[in-house]
Amino acid sequence: MTRVVIAALTYAALGCSLEGAPLVAAQDADAIRHRIRDLGIVVGSYPPGPLNAITDVGGVKVGHTTLISGEGPLNPGIGPVRTGVTVIIPREDVWHNKVPAGSFVLNGTGEMTGLAWVAESGFLEYPVALTNTLNVPRVANGIMDWMIARYPDIGITDDTLTPVVAECDDGRLNDIQGRHVSERDVVRALDQASSGAVIEGSVGAGTGMVSYGFKGGIGSASRRLSEKENGYTIGVLVNANHGRRPELVVSGVPVGKLYDTDTPVAQSVHPGMSEGSIIIVIATDAPLDGRQLSRLAKRAALGLARTGSTARHGSGDFILAFSTANVIPHYPQTPTFALTHLADTHLNPLIAATVEATEEAVLNALTMATTVVGRDDRRVEAISLTRLRALIEPRTEQR
Repeated sequence: MTRVVIAALTYAALGCSLEGAPLVAAQDADAIRHRIRDLGIVVGSYPPGPLNAITDVGGVKVGHTTLISGEGPLNPGIGPVRTGVTVIIPREDVWHNKVPAGSFVLNGTGEMTGLAWVAESGFLEYPVALTNTLNVPRVANGIMDWMIARYPDIGITDDTLTPVVAECDDGRLNDIQGRHVSERDVVRALDQASSGAVIEGSVGAGTGMVSYGFKGGIGSASRRLSEKENGYTIGVLVNANHGRRPELVVSGVPVGKLYDTDTPVAQSVHPGMSEGSIIIVIATDAPLDGRQLSRLAKRAALGLARTGSTARHGSGDFILAFSTANVIPHYPQTPTFALTHLADTHLNPLIAATVEATEEAVLNALTMATTVVGRDDRRVEAISLTRLRALIEPRTEQR
């Protein structure tokens, strides 16, 4: 069986336009995909940053490794493989220059490792990785390999580390028992991470994901506040593997309920009827502490809700937020150090921007994803952009 490894950085690095489809092994990769804003559907009122991605926050890098191989019946431990890893690096040398961080768990049927230390310390000190559920230990090993190679004193004369690895279940399309993401795949994604435009859809950790009964995966978006509101940037990246088809809402329109009216889908086998999960990572250059970042993480749940999610019993909805504005030193040389701190009374614009960017990131995951055929020839269709436009435009014009 041939194993195809695609180390995906950014659209620019691959020579693709923002409007083009990412180079992943989806079955309809020739179909042109567009981000939700490029379809004329504008989410919220704040403007996006130049890339409309989490990498609009200075210093943040994103990398993917996408693994695709095999076809036909599931052979547990062998394939077919439709999976990968996505990494987010908050800043250069984050080990010595830690970033304030906070988190929120909307529904905990899932895992994001390392959150206990984030909650206790109020900071993040290594990259974040997203992958599938059974691959968490190997991906954590990959993070540790990468960190130890750069900081060889870890665990000897320096602290140890507890990697932050978040998972979603891609077993509907992928041989998840195979745990095919290796430590080397994680290191490759980290080494090739870039601050450019983020590839979205069926890539990296999003390769085997399903959202609202459509092909899901990686999505990103950003918002930039006005100079009057201090000009801060909020960036969001999601791995969307959540939601049921009838629940999907786009720009206030119940797209999920309307989408299949012409061609009903048997709900018993509908891929949108599983519980699913979503991972949301928020970055900002606003000077917030861990407590404030946890408050911001909670508000991302409102952006998720705007797309129709109800965070069901079986859903894993984990949200992590960090700020690049301050540096928390690894081993301070003095008993005190100074941090800039935004007053809580000035949080409201950041809260609104977080809600908007989260909603748009989820929608970008759907509109940029490409149809994928996985194990047992299961085919999960990407949402039809033509159908989506037809459902949205008449209703938005009536408002």
